[in-house]
Amino acid sequence: MSPLLILLVALVVASLLMVGVWVLAERIRNAGIVDVAWSLGFAPIAVMDRLLGDGEPWRQNLMTLMAVVWSLRLGIHLWKRVARHHPAEDGRYVELRRAVAGRESLFFFGFFQAQALLLALLSIPFLLVNLDTRPGVGWTDILGPLIWITAITGESLADRQLARFQADPANRGQVCDTGLWRYSRHPNYFFEWLVWVAFFVIALPAPWGWTTILCPALMLFFLLRVTGIPYTEQQSLRSRGDAYRRYQERTSAFLPWFPKT
Repeated sequence: MSPLLILLVALVVASLLMVGVWVLAERIRNAGIVDVAWSLGFAPIAVMDRLLGDGEPWRQNLMTLMAVVWSLRLGIHLWKRVARHHPAEDGRYVELRRAVAGRESLFFFGFFQAQALLLALLSIPFLLVNLDTRPGVGWTDILGPLIWITAITGESLADRQLARFQADPANRGQVCDTGLWRYSRHPNYFFEWLVWVAFFVIALPAPWGWTTILCPALMLFFLLRVTGIPYTEQQSLRSRGDAYRRYQERTSAFLPWFPKT
């Protein structure tokens, strides 16, 4: 099967998935489940690419395992967060509903389909690796998994540290600045971006693999400029005020670094 046809199949699968998620979101009136579906959606697409691809088997298995483990970990984490706050909806989607009042259903249908397109495009590294027939082990086959292990470990640790901090009633209204959060205001975002760097590194030697640099670049843009840091920081400033401003002054926004004294 040609790469373009496999990508088209992935887009159709993602689109149908998001149609179902849109119907569910309309029924429970919580658009936040699109984040869960988007994260979990990479797992079946990665498996599909493995089944349809004819590349080097061990490299196919490696990439599929990495993609599925990352997808399930993030999706389950987001599901727990959405379920914990349901029926309350994430503030991002509350604001979107307010902005498109009167045409919410149509808007969110288009929004969910945009997520399907993004899901299919970001899965291109999986596709290219599963079509890569190079024999042997290259430096990217070693560096990529090492970056991925670092990223998954760091993101999981950051999520656990934040959850533990928020679970302590004594920390209500306070800023989490311990563990990895002492060195970055958003270590979870940094390590999430690093996952995409790992996928790019593994896909790099494949034919057209260099084009997958767009995946970590696109994720970096969204995290730094769109739905990641800007929105999260606005929420934190509203809820924690001066305490968060002091945290901003001394702590790196994204790249983990030593805090200012």
